[in-house]
Amino acid sequence: MRVVLAEDLFLLRDGLTRTLQDHGFEVVAAVDNGPALLRSLLDDAPDVAVVDIRLPPTFTDEGLQAALAARRIRPALPVLVLSQYVDQLYAHELLAGGQGAIGYLLKDRITHTTQFVDAVRTVAAGGTVMDPQVIARLLARSDARGTTAELTPRELDVLRLMAEGRSNAAVAGALFISESAVAKHTAAIFAKLRIEPSADDNRRVLAVLAYLKR
Repeated sequence: MRVVLAEDLFLLRDGLTRTLQDHGFEVVAAVDNGPALLRSLLDDAPDVAVVDIRLPPTFTDEGLQAALAARRIRPALPVLVLSQYVDQLYAHELLAGGQGAIGYLLKDRITHTTQFVDAVRTVAAGGTVMDPQVIARLLARSDARGTTAELTPRELDVLRLMAEGRSNAAVAGALFISESAVAKHTAAIFAKLRIEPSADDNRRVLAVLAYLKR
């Protein structure tokens, strides 16, 4: 699996490169700034990008914007962004396309090698991964008056685990319920959030987006 990596700190970039290579990934480019990232995403045609949100030259959101620009040209290009802080605007912007194959991890999560590698693989396969700490902090800031206010506590539990990129089987295991029960809760979530079936949008992503907007 071909990876483009963007991280401005040399030691972290080198460590991530080695970690990915040790787990069977081919790092086709490891860059340290936004313009170089965009070129690599378009020229090297990676299977997945691992991107620090803040890159030179301004250290604002160059990494995220380069990834989003590449996705406009290569729709559904898998992108896993890394951030030192939780930022609801960035999470919302990343999910807004509704196409899936995206992830948002806090940088302290990448010290857990298995979780980091699993997140890269999930995003590369078209899934959505949100760091549990991101979800918890966004939820703590929320006043719960958004569209998800109609959801039951159990449905919120299911949606929270969906936001972490869990499959129905994994959600069932975490909540000690059957997969059929998860499917029923998921259907109820889609209905309450008024997310209709669509060939173009990933309904799980749209549900997660509604969750993050709470």
